[in-house]
Amino acid sequence: MKLIDKTEVQRMLDAFVDQDVYIHLEMTMGAYAAHHGRAKFTGSTFIRNARVRFSHARIAGSGPYRVGLKMAEGWIYSEGLTHMEDQETERLIMAGLNEEGKLVVALQISKEPFGTAKGMD
Repeated sequence: MKLIDKTEVQRMLDAFVDQDVYIHLEMTMGAYAAHHGRAKFTGSTFIRNARVRFSHARIAGSGPYRVGLKMAEGWIYSEGLTHMEDQETERLIMAGLNEEGKLVVALQISKEPFGTAKGMD
């Protein structure tokens, strides 16, 4: 993965506008994230292979970044994105990594479904 290139991400987002795409959205404060302090709070959100269509997409911020996808009846919004996959051309894979390199948030967009999540079958 490489640091997000805002111009490249916006170009890729624009390529998905008004098409049926699959979304993977994940946020975790659990297994992947580091915890400090007395109280350990574990929380996570996970959605995989939700088929959506958005009419507008925008990346904003100066790093970490936020991405918003406007659908006919709502928004998908992800904040804290720092990295993108540098080998992908057909999918947009972004992640927010903490200072220890652990995953905190992920937003992925593809025209094809993502593979099955291990342990979720």
